[in-house]
Amino acid sequence: MTEYLRVGFIARPHGLKGAVKLDPLTDDVNRFKGMQEAYLELHGSYAPVQLSVLSCRPDAVVVHLAGYETVEDAQTLRGGFLCVDRAHAARLPAYTYFIADLIGLKVTDTEGTAYGKVTDVLSTGANDVYVVDGGRLMVPALKKVIERVDVNGGEMVLKAEVLREVGLFAD
Repeated sequence: MTEYLRVGFIARPHGLKGAVKLDPLTDDVNRFKGMQEAYLELHGSYAPVQLSVLSCRPDAVVVHLAGYETVEDAQTLRGGFLCVDRAHAARLPAYTYFIADLIGLKVTDTEGTAYGKVTDVLSTGANDVYVVDGGRLMVPALKKVIERVDVNGGEMVLKAEVLREVGLFAD
């Protein structure tokens, strides 16, 4: 499991005083309200950063990061991520997981068939869809199809009978 969780993608500078527009990577943008500390992920490394949230909408969050005072400074952040460490991550309800923790899980079914690893999670609006081995298998994230998720053990087990009904197989 990764130590840091991405909560926002830095899309572009906003204004002339170093602020940036974030594309939220979280289900609840209200988590940004009152946020004062986070981690800046740039080029694979993480650095703690102080921030001020300037505006918060469902599709965009505007923040100012300490030390970035001009539009040129902000431009250097484009393509980076705003992250939180696990200690400051949102608390999840039972049977829900961070996408970062699902990516890479080995996927098998209750009959022992191995399908590969989770390579992506698509948010469709109705329910998420787990993408296995780049699309070789796509599975709706429904309780009726998932037997067990063991993030620490690196495994997801699907109910074979239900998977045959709802799984989308490339073959």
